[in-house]
Amino acid sequence: MDNKIHSTLLFSLLFFITHLANASSKDQCNQNDKKTLLKIKKSLNNPYHLASWDPKSDCCAWNSLECDDATVNRRVISLTIFSAQISGQIPPEVGDLPYLQKLVFRKITNLTGQIPHTITKLKYLRFLRLSWTNLTGPVPEFLSQLMDLAYLNLSFNYFSGSIPSSLSLLPKLSYVDLSRNKLTGTIPESFGSFSGEVPDLFLSHNQLSGSIPKSLGNLDFNRIDFSRNRFIGDASMLFGANKTTFSIDLSRNMFQFDLSRVVLPQSLGVLDLNHNGITGSIPVQWTEYSLQLLNVSYNRLCGPIPTGGSLQRFDSYIYFHNKCLCGAPLDSCK
Repeated sequence: MDNKIHSTLLFSLLFFITHLANASSKDQCNQNDKKTLLKIKKSLNNPYHLASWDPKSDCCAWNSLECDDATVNRRVISLTIFSAQISGQIPPEVGDLPYLQKLVFRKITNLTGQIPHTITKLKYLRFLRLSWTNLTGPVPEFLSQLMDLAYLNLSFNYFSGSIPSSLSLLPKLSYVDLSRNKLTGTIPESFGSFSGEVPDLFLSHNQLSGSIPKSLGNLDFNRIDFSRNRFIGDASMLFGANKTTFSIDLSRNMFQFDLSRVVLPQSLGVLDLNHNGITGSIPVQWTEYSLQLLNVSYNRLCGPIPTGGSLQRFDSYIYFHNKCLCGAPLDSCK
């Protein structure tokens, strides 16, 4: 009798262990997501970078992606393909990962084509970075359908055309980087009235032109970079004592305004105005600010550099090539 009980217990234990092993070997990720990921891999010509994407293994263990641990049927929430030897276009199947929150294709020089319209199906997408690739075409208007989008980085590509005004409709947008493309036209008037928080705005190294909309003066940006474009006219509205801006880079444009009337935010740490047509003098109040980086070279400034604060701490080159600036660290005023 004891032998029978012993055998039964042993059999039950073996069955339990076998069942546990089988259960642990099963996919924990959603099967629809797995099928979609394998289509993406095939569309990218089965690159070595995605060698871990083995149909026999749990796709939540594959590299370049992340599953949601909070759910039983784990859904893919992040796809990040970085610095890979991949040729082709962004597979339209990325739009078939319905719970995706983060999508990154970065430093893939042979990634070509345009942003696929299918990403508009990604209703939970919060983070979109397509940078350092060879993507072309316009910055699509349909990006404004991604209502959860908080971070948008399309820098270091070959996007052309104008900036879509509809980006200002995104209620959660806090970061926009469209720098180092071939964008033309003006900054949309709508960028003076973002529907949500005011985003960091990086538009440098493009071919943008015209004047900055005055409405941008109503906003309290944290960081702005409009450098290396073809902007003209006044940019003084971006400053103000009541703002909390940390960084402003307007260098290498054709801005023209009187610096004497500019009141900086107390929070400002970085100010680059080099290579413009800015006139006037450096206000005495600037000695009260704790600037970490300053460059006003290659403008039309005149008068003595105020003494005190951090203004003499900088090298002389940051004041070079102005109309008649003088005083330390430049030559003394006559």
